Amino acid sequence: MSTVDLPIQRSILVDERDSLSSELRTIGMVWERELIRFVRTRTRILSSFMQPILFLFVLGYGMSTLVGTTGGFDFKKFVFPGIVAMSVVMTAMFSAISIVWDREFGFLREMVVAPVSRGALVIGKTLGGASVATVQGTIMLVLAPLIGVHLTALLVVEVIGLELLMAVAMTTFGVFIASRIQRMEGFQVVMQLLLFPMLFLSGALFPLKGLPTWLAVITRINPLTYAVDPLRHVVFAVQHMPPAAAARFSTGVSLFGYTLPLVVEIGFVCGFAILFLGLAIAGFGRPE
Repeated sequence: MSTVDLPIQRSILVDERDSLSSELRTIGMVWERELIRFVRTRTRILSSFMQPILFLFVLGYGMSTLVGTTGGFDFKKFVFPGIVAMSVVMTAMFSAISIVWDREFGFLREMVVAPVSRGALVIGKTLGGASVATVQGTIMLVLAPLIGVHLTALLVVEVIGLELLMAVAMTTFGVFIASRIQRMEGFQVVMQLLLFPMLFLSGALFPLKGLPTWLAVITRINPLTYAVDPLRHVVFAVQHMPPAAAARFSTGVSLFGYTLPLVVEIGFVCGFAILFLGLAIAGFGRPE
């Protein structure tokens, strides 16, 4: 290697460090902007809490009278992890509405033409939405003692990790949808059409065991199924569940008669997040 090449290599390394630093600053600024935007919209904070709480106490107590109790384990305890997941998913997907809002008011165009990569913008928005959704889901854990769900420090850490993974996956999905929609009304309609079927067909509100074949197939296609089940698995692991209750409210997702290990389900969620992160970045690259 000649001495002439050394200054060129140093210059390349400096440029790479500067570029990485610029990308990280962009991600941090977009992430902070998403947090500030959420904190300032109090109605959004209130509404994101009300619906999961309504499902937990109204649906939970109502269904408990029909389903009954098995060994001291009732429907409220079964549905609790699903309600936590609901809180995370709703917040994560609707956080992407800021993209449509920015597009309508012209701010998105300014972001896109800035001398930063669009990947950094998407990652910043994803981290912002996922952070808010994770906090929302974690706050829901405060309700656990009210319905007799036992919590431990390790359980809380595991739940937060699964919430974050779920939040990243669903935020990237929301960003992907938002990157292709021009109007706020259109985004809300599409989200409603996608969100509730995905939630109801994920096993968040009913056991996946014993379903008709056609419904079982749909639940296995739904990527949210593989995010809800690990959450329910770690919560149930520290509850006192008699064998009858464990059989009635069983966890695990079966494919072709084989129950998937927890790590495989988590791998599915990671793959879903990576796929839609790539699609969302590609969507930002499209001309408006």
